[in-house]
Amino acid sequence: VQLQASGGGLVQAGGSLRLSCAASGSTFSRYSVGWFRQAPGNEREFVGRIRGPGGSTVYADSVKGRFTIFRDNTKNTVYLQMNSLKPEDTAVYYCAVENLYKLDQYDYWGQGTQVTVSS
Repeated sequence: VQLQASGGGLVQAGGSLRLSCAASGSTFSRYSVGWFRQAPGNEREFVGRIRGPGGSTVYADSVKGRFTIFRDNTKNTVYLQMNSLKPEDTAVYYCAVENLYKLDQYDYWGQGTQVTVSS
């Protein structure tokens, strides 16, 4: 599986961005996809995840109610809709595919896309 994240950019606080994670592979719909972020000097942080079958989602408390993950399996793409952005959301955002048989193990990663939120 190859992933490509895109859609990052510079936005003012309170604004919105939508990130995309495009994947190769015909069985993409089976996979759960997670979003992570890493700010300079910080460890990588879990943002949220969407399941393959069923499409259920889970979010970190820091983004709950502001971020939404959804997917379009016809386009092999998972999206991260980010609303009400805050300066502390500034980070490089990554998408990753979860191992089918080992929960919370992410085997394939995209290259990351920079999100910068100005105050």
